[in-house]
Formats: sequence, structure tokens, C-alpha cells
Amino acid sequence: MKSLHSLFAAALLAAMPALALAQATPAARKLAHDAIIVDTHIDGPEMLQDAWRDLGRRTDREFDWPKAQQGGLKVAFMSIYTSPGQDAQDKAYQVANAMIDSIEALVQRHPDKFALMRSPHDLARRKPGVVLLPFGMENGAPIGSDLRRLAFFYDRGVRYITLAHSAANRIADSSYGVERKWHGLSPFGRDVVKEMNRLGIMVDVSHLSDESALEAIKLSRVPVIASHSGMRHFTPGFERNASDEVAKAIAAKGGVVQITFGSGFVNPKAAADMQDSFRAREDLRLRNLAAKVAGKPIEDEAEFAARWDRGHPVPKTDISAVIDQIVYAVKLIGIDHVGIGSDFDGVDGALPVQLQSVADYPNLVAGLQARGLRDGDIRKILGGNLLRVWTAVENGAKR
Repeated sequence: MKSLHSLFAAALLAAMPALALAQATPAARKLAHDAIIVDTHIDGPEMLQDAWRDLGRRTDREFDWPKAQQGGLKVAFMSIYTSPGQDAQDKAYQVANAMIDSIEALVQRHPDKFALMRSPHDLARRKPGVVLLPFGMENGAPIGSDLRRLAFFYDRGVRYITLAHSAANRIADSSYGVERKWHGLSPFGRDVVKEMNRLGIMVDVSHLSDESALEAIKLSRVPVIASHSGMRHFTPGFERNASDEVAKAIAAKGGVVQITFGSGFVNPKAAADMQDSFRAREDLRLRNLAAKVAGKPIEDEAEFAARWDRGHPVPKTDISAVIDQIVYAVKLIGIDHVGIGSDFDGVDGALPVQLQSVADYPNLVAGLQARGLRDGDIRKILGGNLLRVWTAVENGAKR
């Protein structure tokens, strides 16, 4: 049940006009640097697999240490992403471990700038200027069919797992998938959720079909998260974003919806194009399978993707689209159940013009302040809510 404070905040937000700020105010910068900003989804590890970069120095990417200092970032969940293709090729386990190795090497190279994070309690030992790096696994593919790998990856520092990604896997159905293999969780998926609860790994329902998300939420003994999702209210028909039903279920369980920044999630035109692109690529995959069986030429997937992108340029998006998402989520599920999961370095630069990197959190803070949110509530959104959920999951494992 929402508190009286939450109801008051919702009424105030409803009365405020939409406002986007390209420049952060001094008050916004002060709050961003004073607060504990926890971003639950940054694709630094995948970026390092594409090309070696020293993230302790300024780079051409959206996450690095100098930009993090500029924006006030304290905790950055490093996304250990593996694709359905890597899963099909039995490469996901190898790729996941290589990504974790790359971040461990980064920490060893810059112990004054980065540190691994295993628990919310590690914040008490954080030194000034150090960015803490826990791991979030995007796609449960590296688990394979071996439940014991959950403990293995827990020991390596993984603290949430997005159960599936852009296609159904052994655990759950994807929101992008045309095929619904399980209509919820698989029998193995139910065991995965129970074991994650036992170990203290947060269950992440971003990317899941509604059926899979709702079953995972219901089954979990502890709060769950959506690590990087928008609100479907703004993008009708785009199942990748959280429906009101799913968001309310997450909140009722004590969890948090981490609002993402990518234009493809907060801009209705971009979201529709993204949904269509997954369907078009699935159609291409099926055509190529049929062509291969018939001994006919197959279409080049890279050329198809490039042609699609040229025909569907990402529309320019303003920071107000993200602020609107956060405000709507606060009104719907309460101030205690909303956070941020940017997807920096994971959306090929398709971001609002005032949210281009981890240096830009103060712009978001300024926009939220302009919409009437109190600084204490903004602190909750920036990281306090996620830390509360993480602590609850950790305590649930101890019980």
C-alpha cells in the first residue's frame, strides 16, 4: 500500500508540466555528487570484448572513470551479456567468464578508481572517488542446464540475472520472441529462481514475456527487479517495457523497476521500430533456414541489419521522455519502487540528447527537481531503492 507521502508526491507530480533541462543546475550537481547513484545496467564488459580500452581514462564510450566522476556515479552494475546465438553455439559460459575477467583486470589496473562489489555493505568501505562494480548477468544462457553454475557465478560476483534476453532459452520466454516456448517459466527455470533466492542473486525480469515475468515474481520468496525497462504506458504493444500489471506486481513484492534511458525504450516511434526489427530478423532467420534446407542462397544478416538501420533512423529524443517515465512509474507504484538502469554502452548511442553518458546524471536530477520531486525521493530513485532490495535479497538468502 502506498504511504501518504507517496500519494502526496503523486498528486504533486501530476500537476507539474513536462520540462527538460539540457544544463544541470548547481543544486542538481550537488545532489548527484552527494547521493549514492546506483546504475543497474552498463554494458562496459561487452564493449571491452569489441576493442580494448582503458576505462580508467577518458574514452570514446559512455562509461569510464572520468565521466563517472563528473556525473557522481558510485555503483555501476557491469552487464555480463550473452546472446541467443552464443547460447546456441554453446559459447555463453566462455563469453561470460571472459567478460568478468576483463572487469577484474580493470580493477587490478586501477585499484584507486575501481573496486569489485559483492554486497551493499561494501559501500561502507568505499574510498572517495572509487566506483564500485558489481556484476549483473544479462541472459541466463551461461548457466546452461547446470544449476550448480549459479553458485559458481555468485562466487564470481554476479548479483542479478536477467533470466532471458531476446529469445526463449532454457529458463523463460523473451518479450521479443514470436514463439512462446514455456508460457511462463520452464521447470528448470522454476528451479533457477529458487536457487537464486537461496544464494542471494536478484531475479531480474527485464526482457521477459509478461507470462514469464509474472510467474517469476510470484515464485520468488524475495523482491525482484526489472534492471533496465521502460514503462509500456508510453509504448503500447512493446512488450519489452513493463506493463502496469507487471510493474505493480514487482512493487507488491517489494521490488523496484529501474527505468532505462535508451531512445528505443522511451520514444514510442523508436520502440515500435525496435519491436519490428526483432520480428523482421526472426522472419529472416526462418527464411534462411528454409533456404538452407532447399539448397538455395541465404541472405546476409549483417547486410540486412545495416539496410534496416538505414531505413529506420532513431528519432531524436529529449530527456523529458525519461523524466516522464520516472514520474509515471512513481505515480503508479510509489516512490519506493523506482530506480535507474541506463543501458549506457548497450544501445549504440541511441540516447536522449541530455543523457549521453554517465557524466549526465546531474541533468536527470535537475529535470526531476524541476518536476517537483523532493531531494530525499530523488536519492531513493538514484540508488536507495535498489540498495534496499539488494539488502532484502541478501538477507533472504541468509534466512
